[in-house]
Parts: sequence; C-alpha cells; structure tokens
Amino acid sequence: MAEDSGHGGAATEDPVARESGHGHSGQHAGQHSGQHSGHGDAAAEEPVAGGSRPESGREASSAGGSGPGTPAGAAASRAGRAPDGVPGEAASRATADEGAAGAEAGQPASRATADEGAAGAEAGQPAGRGKDGGADGSLSDETSGVAETGATGGGSELSEAQAELAAQQELRSRIEKRKAGKSGPIAAGGKLSGTAADLLAAVRAVESGATPSGTFFEASAAPRKPAPTSMAGPGRPRVPMPEPAPRQPGPGTVQAVLEVLVSGGAPEGLATRVAGVLGEQAADALREDPWRLLAVPGVQPEQADGFARALLGSECRPDDGRRAAALVGWLLERAALRGHTALESATVRTALDGYSVPDPGEALRHAVAEGAVLVFQDGVDAAGEPAEAEEAGTADGHEAQEDEEPAGLREPVPVLLGLDRYALAEESLADGLARLVRTAQPASWEDAAGAAGSPSAAELIRAAAGHGLVAHTGGETARAEPAALVAAARSLGLSAVAAVHSENGRRRTGGGAVTVQGLLSGAEGPGRDGDGALAVDLLAVLDAPQLDVETAAALVESLPDGCRLVLSGDPGVLWSAGAGRVFADVLAARVCPVVASRTPDPGPLGELVSGIGVGELVRVDAPGKEAVIVPVRDAGEAVHRTVQLVADSVPRAIGVPPAETQVITVGHGGSAGTRALNAALKERFNPGPGRFGGFDPADRVAYSPAPGRTLTGSVVSADAEGLRVDCEGTAVLVPQDRVASVLRHGWAITAHQAAGMRWPAVVVVLPGDAAQGLNRPWVYTAFSRGERHLSVVHGMEQALPRAVAEIPSEVRTTRLRSLLEGLLPPGEAGGSSG
Repeated sequence: MAEDSGHGGAATEDPVARESGHGHSGQHAGQHSGQHSGHGDAAAEEPVAGGSRPESGREASSAGGSGPGTPAGAAASRAGRAPDGVPGEAASRATADEGAAGAEAGQPASRATADEGAAGAEAGQPAGRGKDGGADGSLSDETSGVAETGATGGGSELSEAQAELAAQQELRSRIEKRKAGKSGPIAAGGKLSGTAADLLAAVRAVESGATPSGTFFEASAAPRKPAPTSMAGPGRPRVPMPEPAPRQPGPGTVQAVLEVLVSGGAPEGLATRVAGVLGEQAADALREDPWRLLAVPGVQPEQADGFARALLGSECRPDDGRRAAALVGWLLERAALRGHTALESATVRTALDGYSVPDPGEALRHAVAEGAVLVFQDGVDAAGEPAEAEEAGTADGHEAQEDEEPAGLREPVPVLLGLDRYALAEESLADGLARLVRTAQPASWEDAAGAAGSPSAAELIRAAAGHGLVAHTGGETARAEPAALVAAARSLGLSAVAAVHSENGRRRTGGGAVTVQGLLSGAEGPGRDGDGALAVDLLAVLDAPQLDVETAAALVESLPDGCRLVLSGDPGVLWSAGAGRVFADVLAARVCPVVASRTPDPGPLGELVSGIGVGELVRVDAPGKEAVIVPVRDAGEAVHRTVQLVADSVPRAIGVPPAETQVITVGHGGSAGTRALNAALKERFNPGPGRFGGFDPADRVAYSPAPGRTLTGSVVSADAEGLRVDCEGTAVLVPQDRVASVLRHGWAITAHQAAGMRWPAVVVVLPGDAAQGLNRPWVYTAFSRGERHLSVVHGMEQALPRAVAEIPSEVRTTRLRSLLEGLLPPGEAGGSSG
C-alpha cells in the first residue's frame, strides 16, 4: 500500500488517494503512519496496522447442549403445548440487515425500527424508551409508520416473495399438524431427579392442562435423561407443496381493529398491521388481552402498557398474567432478531424484572402454562455428563479440537426457553440431517476424484461419495470445489444441483447454479417428485453460513432419502440474518466429514483477509493498489471522501466504474451510515426529487423481499402498480405499499446485507462513532467483498485492529448442535476429515 503525497505533490503520489481538493482544506489529523503533504482534502493512505494474534481456535459456542433427538413428528409432543397460531407471524421478522447486528449484551435496547433494527439490545436487558414512546408509555403516530420487511401488505407481490412466504407457511402447517397428532405426554424420563425431573413435570403439566410446578425455575440446572443413541428408522414424511400465501385482512376486520385502537389511544395507522398479525378476530383478541399488541413489530412494552391502561383502567396491573405471557414472547422474538433460537430462563427472568414484573418466576410459569413458551434442558450425553461446550475449529475454523476440561469442572446445563417456531424448526432440521446421514449409500467415485482439478476438490468428491452429509470450508477461490463436485456427480448420471444465497452468488458460481429460495419455491431447479421431495441426488449449498434455521429446515425436509447434502462456506463471515447458526453448529457438532479447502484466496486481498480470520490486521504489499486505506478525521469527511473514491479515484486508478463499486458501512443510522452515504451518492450520480416513494429511475437500490435476503439492482421505471426494478438481470415489481418496507437506496449497504455477495471494487467506510458495531466477523465480511480492489475510509484509529484481535463473533444461543450430537454419535456419523 502506497502513501499519498497529496494534491499537487510529487509525481509519485498514489493515484487512488489523489483527490480534487473540493470541500475541505488543511492538514488531516489522526493519521497512524505515513506523511501528508500538500493541501486540499488529500489524505495519507497507509497499510493496515498489525494486530496481536489471539488465542488459537474459534470462540466456544454458547449454544444449548445436546438434547434427545426425536423425529420431527414427535418434537411437539416433547416440547409442550404451543401458543395459539398467529396469522401473519412472518411480520415479526426484521429486514435482512436487522437480524444479526445489535448492541452488546448489557446495553439498553433501542427501538427496533426498519432503519434501526440492527441496534437492538440483548433480549435479556430492558429496552430503553423508544423515540415514539411518551412518558406515559402511550403510542405515538410515529410507531404506526415503522417499516417491517415481514409485514403483510396489500397489492400484488413478487412471485418469488410469495413463494417464499408460502414455503414458511407450509413448514408451520406441517408443525401444527404434527402437534395436533400427538397422543399424550411423553413417556420418557422416569429415572430423572432434581431440576430435570421438575422440568419434565412442568412440561407434562402443560400438556395435561394443569399448572406446572415452579421448582425448576428456582434451582440450578441439572443433567436430564441420556440422549438416545439411535433413532427410529428413516421414513421421511411426504413433503407437501407450498400453500398459497395467506389472504389479507378484510376491510371489516381492519375497521373493527381501528375502533379498539382508538379507544385505547393507539395510532390509527396500526390497524392494518394489527389485523395482519392477529387475524380476523384481532379486535376481540385485543379487547380480551390488550398486551397482544406486543406481537406487532415496532411496538414496545411501555407502549403496550399504555394501551392496556387505557382499555382496562384500574384492572391493569404489572403482575397480570396476560402481560407476563406477552412480555416473554416479545423477549424471545427480540432475541431471534439477534440470532438466538432460545434463551436461558435466568436471562428471561432478569429481563422481566427490568419491566417491573413483581415475580418473574411466577410470570414464567404462567407463560409456560399458557403455551407462550416451550421449555428445554439440553446438553447431557449418554453418560449423564454435560456435553462438551468447546466449539470445533482451529484458528481458521476448519479442524476439530478435543475438549480436555474435566467433567466435574463443566458448568451446569441451563434451562432454555424458546418459541415453538424456532424450537421445532431446529428439531426438524436435526432429524432431517440425521435421516440423510443414515440413508445415503456409500459409493466409489474414484475416477471422478482423479479427474478433479485440485487435491481439495478430489477430497470433497470422495467425501460426498461416502457420506450423506459433508461440510466444506474455504474462501472465495474454494467455491470452485463444490462446483467441481456438482459437475462430477452429473458426469455419473446423477441429478446434482448447486444452490447459492443470491443472484450475485449465482454469477460467481456458474454451472447452472440456482438460489436456495428459487429451489424451494420451484421457480428454479429440477422440481419435485411425486412425494413432493426435490428431485435431486446431490445438493451442494454454497454460502451456507447465510442459512437461517427455518430456511435450512424447509430445505432439508424437501430432500429425498439417500440424497447427499454438502454445506459449503467460509466460517469467518457473519452468520445469517435470521435466527440460528446452522453452518457453525454443524461444524461444531462433528457429526460429518469436514473438508477444509487448501486453496487460499490469492493476492494482497487474500492475504489481508486471511490475517483477519486469525485475528491479525496485517500489513500487506499492494503494488497494484489492491488495498488502500484513506484516513479521515470525522464522519463528514468520511462521506466526502467516499463519494470521491467511487466517482473518481477508483475508476481512474483501478479501472472499475462507479456502477461496479459497492460502498459498505456499519449501520443505517449516524452521520456516515447508509442513509447519509446514499443521500450524498445519489446527489452525485443521480440527483432527483424522488417522486416515486423517494426513488427515481436509475437509482441504485437494495431490495429485501424477505428477512435475510438482499438483492442489489436499479430502478427502471414506476407506474400505478409500483416500482419496476432490475435486480442483476431479474425484473422485479415492487408494489407501491411495499416500497417503504422492502426497498432502500443501494449505493451504500451494511456488511450484513453484503454477506454472500462480491463486487469488483468495494469501499468500506469506518467512521469513528461506529466502533462499537465492529467485531472480527464484520471486518472479515466487509473486507472480503472486493474482488479486485478494497478502499477503507478509516476514522476509527486503533478500534479497527482491536476489533479484529479481541472481539470475536457475538454469541448465539441455539440447540441444533446438541440435537445433532444426540442423534448422531461420532462413530455413527463418520467423523471429520480435512
């Protein structure tokens, strides 16, 4: 990386850093190294400072331990009574960039709007009063304008989004049918004692309609029954085709809800969303239980309390059981936005205490009795000892390591609380993966392996030939290996498919790759057989870290017996925007071969990103200006320099046009967030009044048709039906009433939105006031999005190397790892390799 001698300096100045000098003057302060000469707004560009190497190995998982692995059909019987079905529950999900980011645990939570959902606090802490919550906790009109990607809206929808929603509804329908078919309480657990026995008794009490005992909420957790070592023979149920998308609430329903909202002092604009979430009987539901308003995205507990006081008067009390059940559900939904599929009961009790619940333990017992929450205690192996909690992985996350901690020193296994949708999705996914492991017939593909283009590709082909489930880890260059596997399987006459996260990933993969959502909806791929299963013999899923637990469950349940599944991805990138950490849990469970690619990403960018992966921000030589750092003093200067880089410096020095350069920043808010950057970039590249919902033809946009998915594109035109957008060659119609909730300007996006995609050039903006949003996976993801060039607009000083060296992934509490370990003991699963 070269230094910048400034505007009008020596002839050897760095062409990337040379700027026009408009807008700023004087010396730049806060530079770490290198010299600045000249004037204007030229800034020194310097190599990335080195960071200290952390301890080897990836961070230990905090996921719940192993639990009994029963088939998905029996999951509901074990879990207890589920809450009443909530039509339109998809509305509770946040947009693609909101699901995984948030404040660290222990910080007050901010209001989770569509623009600020990434700044939520850990569900175990009280939320700060939102900007729209008055002193009395009442709702304001601003609340009604909260944009949610998952919210139901009228008008015609993009067929792909409809299909995705239908797939989610299909999964929930199967779950409900299985729960309805249970014959009674589970019969296992007769030898349990202590907390585990109390837990089982509570679940059985819920199933029988009695009030559960509260003992297990008071005592420390203890191991429960051994996990089974075998599972009933495979017998995948017939997979139904996706059902039609749910119908929108009728005018009569909306009007009835409106009357209730007005009587409770709530904004009239909430009526449609309330009706969409609570269904046709929404008005009656609110009169009976005003705290049901918390099920609507964007509504905070203080606001629901104000609504309840207006409706109930003196009967509104902080210890009302209805309030407790609603708060528990709201806390778990908030946790899901941060990726958790469950929370420890102690965490939930602490959070309830922060909301002035007089007796949190009693509140939890009531929530269990009402079916608002399911109870689990996982993490006990067949010997009755807590399962190992150390996550598999070396510094690069590719190899397993043994946990040598004495069993007596391990922490007690906690009691976990979860919502039925995530709990049953994880159990369904675990059952499906175990089914694939047990039904695959080993084969010999030696001729195909011998013809592979690299040793790693050959190893992957051999592993897939002998196993029903294989994990593959590697960077961008390693994507060629699963592509080679798919080609080899096709040469053997098998139906093999490569599935990716986005259209951008399809472009980088080639070979007829499909998107995961397109495959599930039937819009892409080979279609389904007579039983409703996908007609595939081998499925390789690239970008596997982006799989959330519900999508993964729907995908695995759609695979036929004997199908081979390969999960491939880079373990260093950010996890899925939705709940779960599927790829990380599969790696940590050690239930299948793990093939670690030995093909590194080349060049200075590959060297830089590899260092970040092991906790070091290394200094790299970049003779071709592949990586450049541009120090800035403040957020205003960061925005100014970003526009100059995209418009002038990168095209002139690197040859990448502005249309192929992507800006990535930490969040949406702030003086250098996506909103501020997009406003400046629009003014530079496509000024206009924003006549169509804030957009003009030729605007670059980020389109989020569903939680966890972002497609980049540009506005083509607008008419009475909505905005017409070109998303990387795919024509998309965004209805007028959906524009505000699913569309943003896309010159600048967040790293969570960018995960799974790459561009020829990337400008990463790191303003000094956003340091708290950084960790190692964020930096790894953002810095690895550029194919040819990376510019870093850097105002964080030492916060950047500190984030890389000292701040690992945020912890997510999940159950998939423990479920897999219970279903697939290491000897049966086939171990790991690579």
